[in-house]
Amino acid sequence: MFAVTRLRAPADDVPALLAAAGELLAVLRTRPGFRDGAVGRAADDDSLCALWTTWDGVGAYRRALSAPEAKIAGAPVWVHAVDEPGAYLTDEAWT
Repeated sequence: MFAVTRLRAPADDVPALLAAAGELLAVLRTRPGFRDGAVGRAADDDSLCALWTTWDGVGAYRRALSAPEAKIAGAPVWVHAVDEPGAYLTDEAWT
């Protein structure tokens, strides 16, 4: 499964947001079931960023986000999250 969280912040705050998202990504990389991830800024919107991760499954993703270190590292990131669904199952998970 993969997760995409879009993050919106004033353009002047984006460098700090990207740094915080990078720190969160470093924490998530230590969690069981993590496969890959990246953080980036939209090419055509200076105030929009995204955090993308892939996981062994929904359970690994949810357990990782529930870990105390992820909650602490995620606090300055999640405050900028766009309120929309972010966890997606791949075709293989549906068959």
